[in-house]
Amino acid sequence: MNAQDEIRLGGPLGEALEASRRGRLHRFIEGPESAAIRLFDRAIAAGNTEGDWYGEHAGKWLVAAARAAARSGDDELRARVGRVADFLCDQQEADGYLGTYAPSRRFMLPQPPKPPTPPNWDGAPSVRTWDIWTHSYLILGLLEAHRQLGGNARWLQAACRIGDLCARTLEAGAIDITDLGNHFGLSATVLMDPACELFFATQDQRYLDLALRVLQQADEHPPLMLLRRALAGADPSEIATGKAYQLAWNLVGLAKLQRATGRADLREAVQRLWQAIRDHHLTLGGGPWGGVAHRSREVFNAPGGFFPQAYVETCSTLAWLQLNRELLRIGGDPQYAEEIERSAYNDLLGALAPNGEDWCYYSFANGRRVHTTYWRCCKSSGAMALEELPPLALQAGDDGLTVNLWTPLQATLGLGRGGARVAVEIDTAYPFDGAITLRLDPGAAPRRFTLRLRVPSWAHGATVRRGGECWQAQPGQYLAIDRAWQRGDTLQIDWPMAITAHRRRHANVQESRAPDGGAVRQTVLDLGYLALTRGPLVYATGLVDGYKTDETLRVPAAAEAAPAPWLQLVQTAPLPLIRMAPPGRAPLDFVPYYAAGGRADGAWRLTWLSTAPEETAPTA
Repeated sequence: MNAQDEIRLGGPLGEALEASRRGRLHRFIEGPESAAIRLFDRAIAAGNTEGDWYGEHAGKWLVAAARAAARSGDDELRARVGRVADFLCDQQEADGYLGTYAPSRRFMLPQPPKPPTPPNWDGAPSVRTWDIWTHSYLILGLLEAHRQLGGNARWLQAACRIGDLCARTLEAGAIDITDLGNHFGLSATVLMDPACELFFATQDQRYLDLALRVLQQADEHPPLMLLRRALAGADPSEIATGKAYQLAWNLVGLAKLQRATGRADLREAVQRLWQAIRDHHLTLGGGPWGGVAHRSREVFNAPGGFFPQAYVETCSTLAWLQLNRELLRIGGDPQYAEEIERSAYNDLLGALAPNGEDWCYYSFANGRRVHTTYWRCCKSSGAMALEELPPLALQAGDDGLTVNLWTPLQATLGLGRGGARVAVEIDTAYPFDGAITLRLDPGAAPRRFTLRLRVPSWAHGATVRRGGECWQAQPGQYLAIDRAWQRGDTLQIDWPMAITAHRRRHANVQESRAPDGGAVRQTVLDLGYLALTRGPLVYATGLVDGYKTDETLRVPAAAEAAPAPWLQLVQTAPLPLIRMAPPGRAPLDFVPYYAAGGRADGAWRLTWLSTAPEETAPTA
């Protein structure tokens, strides 16, 4: 996205962006005096021997606030970003260090050796540290402020000096990157991402070498072996501790490293793990989830594990969006854009409160909505994730325009190297309705280019019309229209939104073999669940009958194929409402998951409801 490009989103995404700008981004950090920035004051940092991650907020806020200020023309926010970035530069020490730790705890110094690894160890160093993690976000924040707000050379230089310090530290040989972060190093190997960004910003080979060195050390660490395990077909839950946020951020770094080097093995590794995450580790709303059985907090469940009370960490949703962004950039496959849209409309919006300031740390498919506390990581991650969306919604290339995310929008973008401007307007009630009007204005003279429209995978029978012309659109693909466009050209787009019922199973299998070597006997607890989607949205209800956290439904055996008799769209405004009328009980009303319970703290959301045992699919 060029600096002159303008994209303004409407609908729920646009409302969320503006609420976040006015709420989280304006109120959490107002300047150097704010608590999240005072941590970096040299005098305060000199006495900090604790090991927490609170320094990450500075870099995350810089990324999100710089983007928000640039896209909205918010001069007050722009000035705050400048004051914070300048203050951070003032705190940077001569060697490039810009963290929150006392000298004895900084990442440049070897720490006491790790103790023997007990079975339940989470892969943390003996001395807890998030120093590299914090510096990784500082690099990204300073670079984004430099990119978005006028190219202040001091901010770029501060980011480079951090990169130089990291490179010197790892080159010395006494410290391995995996010693600098928990989860067997995953919290430090994220440095690949900002190292690549430094390379893209400067074209300095030192930073690409730094990213490659981090990868090498990560791959040689037996509990991690990131690249080798990915290429060998490991499930994400089997890599290090399987921490969803950190692993997905590492994959973002691998994808950027692939873009910098062109290495086919890196692309294959990222694609394999992306596929495994999408197939086995996402909620219906598109967020990476965990928290089942023996798995600790925030890590991927065993593949195929399902439980309605499992949860999504909002930080993981951020990293998943960014991973799909990178793969979309590398390969241009519409499936990555669809995953971004699914996560954005469901698990991302579902974590945000209407005031744009409060966020859920964990979002449960079935559970209470709980707004998290002041310092929690997910509040900054959510604001940062929202700012990913405008430049992804509509993208300009040398040969045309691509619509990736469907939302009301107004945009003006430059096409090709000549920078000819094209105005685009999308008028729609999407994601609540699939009727869309798209208008183009390439200027006074007609201009030939290709317009690519992402056709949602669920939009069966989709059509696109222009006057007397009609195109049948293939679900899950881009519809490419190459023509000479002129001012006033209008497309009428129809993405049919059918109500879809989804089935999942929660199974518990116990196996035993008799001493004489007889056959294995199985005792199976097999519970079936059902959930609803319409278009890109997941739907949820509140507490059943006002007090029950579950309900066992009797539903038609072929519910997925023909749900119409017992599922009806009975309301479209202000929000769509689906009425479920299963046999034997009063109807239940479902609204979009993100809006269920009025988005109030403490409200219950039930996405999955139990199905009667005779309706559960037989065990294989």
